[in-house]
Amino acid sequence: MDLGSIEKVTQLGAYVIAGSLDDLDDDSIILSDQLANSIGANVGDVVEVYSPLIIKKMNADSVFLPRQVRVVGILHKGHQQLDSSTAYGTIRLAQDLFGIGPTAQGIDVRLAPGVGDDEGAARLNRVLPDDIRALSWEDSFSDFLWVLNLERSMIFFLLLFIVIVAAFSVTSSLLISVVRKTREIGLLGALGARPREVAACFCAQGLLIGTLGTLVGLGLGFGMLAIRNDVLRWVTRIMHRQDVFERFYQFSDLPSHISGTTIALIVVLTIVISTLAGIFPAWRAARLKPVEALRSE
Repeated sequence: MDLGSIEKVTQLGAYVIAGSLDDLDDDSIILSDQLANSIGANVGDVVEVYSPLIIKKMNADSVFLPRQVRVVGILHKGHQQLDSSTAYGTIRLAQDLFGIGPTAQGIDVRLAPGVGDDEGAARLNRVLPDDIRALSWEDSFSDFLWVLNLERSMIFFLLLFIVIVAAFSVTSSLLISVVRKTREIGLLGALGARPREVAACFCAQGLLIGTLGTLVGLGLGFGMLAIRNDVLRWVTRIMHRQDVFERFYQFSDLPSHISGTTIALIVVLTIVISTLAGIFPAWRAARLKPVEALRSE
């Protein structure tokens, strides 16, 4: 990395947990925390760094000694893959280790506020040579994002069926209410209530149940999001599976993103389905004859 611009692009110094990014030079490196733990390195230690160029020279029976560098910092990003296998050094050190001369293997770009990833990549590609292409982070991690979107879609699909099952419970409860309050329904009819007004009472009950259930569900959901990492650490600690979680999901903590559009869609669908769940009981109540309903025991 280029020390003159790294903080403007990635703000790497915010992730340093030991040492300092300011101490980094051409004869030193910063290690990710899991990598440092695996080789037993601490700030101030000297380590030997190998590169593919060194291995190539060794296979060609050439003498090419590893580079000795000093560890000046330990860094933690919260991403298992990065935290377990990444060393950070200056661009000049990397050029020497890889034998690539005054070139770079890649350039990271920080977009201005309001510029989308795809838009920024397209604008860069219009001015870059044909053999150099700009990729957004979504393009770079397209397979991983596809898997996450598939899981999200499947969970949404399953939750929709859970809401439908809950709607059947609402229907059953309102049907029982119709049976138990037959005489009251007949009394409303005798007092002049029209069938559609009687039906509206039960639809309103479905709407009320759906609204209250949605509010309670939102409260519990946001509350669980607030303590999700504590719950996750407790579960993985009990089952001794923290390393499995980090290896497969590549995160030491469980990230979350709240989408207002998705929440609005869930709220609307839940309330609509709950309201529709009251239609059949409302239809049954509307069909009751006042005289017959008043005779009911």
